[in-house]
Parts: sequence; C-alpha cells; structure tokens
Amino acid sequence: MRPVATDSQDMGVADIRIPVEAGKVGRDMYQLVTSLYPICRSITGDGVRETLRRIGQHIPLSVHEVASGTPVFDWTVPKEWNIRDAYIKDPSGKRVVDFKRSNLHVVNYSVPVHRTMPLEELKPHLHTLPEHPDWIPYRTSYYKETWGFCLSHRQCAELIAGEYEVCVDSSLEDGYLTYGECCLPGETSEEVLFSSHVCHPSLCNDNLSGVSLAVFLAKYLQSRSNRYSYRFLFAPATIGSITWLARNERQTGRIKHGLILACAGDPGKMTYKKSRRDDAEVDRAVAHVLKHSGGDHQITEFSPWGYDERQFCSPGFNLPIGCLMRTPNGCFPEYHSSADNLEFVRPEHLEDSYRKCLSIVDVLENNRAYLNQNPKCEPRLGKRGLYGGLDGKAQVERHELALLWVLNFSDGDHALLEIAEKSGLEFSTLRQAADALCQHHLLELRPN
Repeated sequence: MRPVATDSQDMGVADIRIPVEAGKVGRDMYQLVTSLYPICRSITGDGVRETLRRIGQHIPLSVHEVASGTPVFDWTVPKEWNIRDAYIKDPSGKRVVDFKRSNLHVVNYSVPVHRTMPLEELKPHLHTLPEHPDWIPYRTSYYKETWGFCLSHRQCAELIAGEYEVCVDSSLEDGYLTYGECCLPGETSEEVLFSSHVCHPSLCNDNLSGVSLAVFLAKYLQSRSNRYSYRFLFAPATIGSITWLARNERQTGRIKHGLILACAGDPGKMTYKKSRRDDAEVDRAVAHVLKHSGGDHQITEFSPWGYDERQFCSPGFNLPIGCLMRTPNGCFPEYHSSADNLEFVRPEHLEDSYRKCLSIVDVLENNRAYLNQNPKCEPRLGKRGLYGGLDGKAQVERHELALLWVLNFSDGDHALLEIAEKSGLEFSTLRQAADALCQHHLLELRPN
C-alpha cells in the first residue's frame, strides 16, 4: 500500500490523506487476519513468536523476550507454554476431540496429561456453551496449573459411557514472554501509542482484527513524515502490557496520546471507551471524529475492566489512553467462541475502522494553536480571494464560517480541536481554513 502524502511543512503542520488504494485496504487487512487465524497463540510461546514474525513481514518490528520469573510490579512473568497435539479418543479409539481440527479445543495453558479415564471422571474437564450448542468455547488457565478441553455442547451430549484416552502434548516450563514493538520516529519525541494484544488463538474479532488494524496503520504512517513519534505495541493481554510498563516506566512520560485497538472487524457500531482522565485530548479527538463520521456510535466512560487500557490508565501511570472498538468485548454472542471466525469479521468493517483511525490521527497531528496576524477587527477576506473560492453554496458557507471562527479564536490559547468543539464545524474544515489563512499570512502557528 503506497499512501498519498501532501506536504504542508511550510506551515509547520502534518497532513493525513486517505490512501488512493483505500478501496483495497479492507481486503488486505482481511488477508492478514486470514493468515494469522490458524496459529495457536497464548500469553507466551511459539505461537506469539510466529505471529510477530509474520507481522514483521509488513512493518519494522523489534521483538523482546523477558525471562520467566522476572518480577513486573506485583506480577511475575509466567512459565512459557507450548503445545504440539491434544485429543480425546472415545472407547472405540476414534478422536472425538482433536486439537488439530481447532486449537480452541484445548483449554489454553493446559498442563501435559496422557491418561485413560471413564467419562464421568473426564466430564469436569469438559467445557461447552449450552446456549450455543454448535460453538466451541475459548477457555484459559493461565495462572492455575490444570487441563481441560472445549467442545460443542451437542458433541458433548453425544459422548457415550466408557473409557476415554486423554492426551495433552504440551510443555509448561521456564522460558520467555515475547512482545513486539514498531517505533516510527517523528519530528518530536512525544509519542502516540497504539497497542493490540496478540495472545488469543483462532479468534478473529477478538483480536486479530485489532492486530491487523495496528499493522496497517503503522504501514501507512511509516511512509510519511509525522509530527509525533508512533509506537505500536503487540503484546499478550494484561501480563504483556504490565511487563512493557515495568520495563519502560521512565519513558512513559513521552506518551501524549494512545489507543488500545480491539474488536475492529465486526458489523457493530463504533465504540470508544474513554481514558481514566475523561477529557484527554485523545478522548476529545475520537469523540469529534465519531460525531462527524455520519455513522452510529457510542462513547462509554472509563472502567477498570476490559483490555489493557486499565493497565496504562492505572493510577500510578494515568496515561491518556482509551480503547477503540466496534462492539465491545463480551457484548457480542460470538465473543470467545469458535463463532468469532473468518465469517464474522468482514473487510468492509475493518476498512471502516481503519479510516476512522486515520481521521483520529489527522486530528492529533494537526491540533495546533495559531496566532491571528490581523487581530484588530476582521481582515478583508474578499480582496484576498478567500470568499467564494469553493464550489457549492453550502461548502462556501461552511468554509467562510470556518475562516471567521479560526480568525476569532486564534489567540494562541485555543487549538483547532477546541475551535471545532465550540463551532460545531468539522476539524478538517477548520484545518482547511487555517491552511488558507496561513497562505495569506493572516495566521501563524503559535511557537511551542
């Protein structure tokens, strides 16, 4: 994907433009989801490494490994888990549950086991979804050494009495927690952080959609100059962000804005969960973009439950980081089940999430304060060709109104986003007006 970038360096501002090829971005994002779908991931192990290796084929990625037993605040990096095979054989010797058919069949982080047992002894280790009898649930046992299998409720009901051979060919031993970072330097060292978790196995919306969205945002931003530096973090949920924060505590002060990206490919409306700060610039930027997007959306308050925003927003950090989703985690029936598959996530929804993220980046990159160079009464805009310069009456009126708003509030104290909120005009319209006024020397960027 080659983006189209428009240089506005003479005015000291960055410019985001939707790529010409945006019609195929959704398909490319979906293709990445498809390629990552079969991999059995967890909070540690070779599945995470393989996922990061494939991400590294698209964007520059630094991979970090942190040894098991490493203290990270109140937590400890766990043992590394890997799995080769797992199955349940019925009394006739037939595999009735087979890890090779679906990696969701095994409770993630199951300890190794190879035994023969009667059905009644096996049943406590079986997990189903009675309300969705044909779906396989996703279950984990990260911090409790046990084992189990997941299968459809219908399949479980068909198991007959008898002896079953049970095998989980896995390992749980000292190793490493692995995460990846893509760092894109900008004009300043101040950072925008995008984070997406890479621990879930064959689940598309939660969270291969977030991974794909982060990859394609990074892929676009690395091809242009940016005001901010951008950091993309691909780490296992909870323990990954805790580990990253423990290892990078001193540099978290650089993070000026951030988003957790998750559940980005389902058909639901866009949802934004605000940061703990409630009115951080990123909160306002997302609210503005969603308000003017023309689509249905919802904005929710911060809560200490959900994805890794609760780690970045913990009181000891209180970073300006929210969570951008479509349907929130736990709020769609397919969540944490085999129904969160390649049919549930669609290219058009991935692309819509991508476009909205670009618009959010546009606001963050260009939310600057200006100084009116003719502050005593309105300057004559007509003689400078600034009135009536666009086609369409409504467009002309919006542009002319934007010129007046920008001129009136460019006193060095009001940035464009605040002017957008006051005026009700779209940020891009005000940005266009500011560009025009700068070209006619009626406006200058306020020095930082």
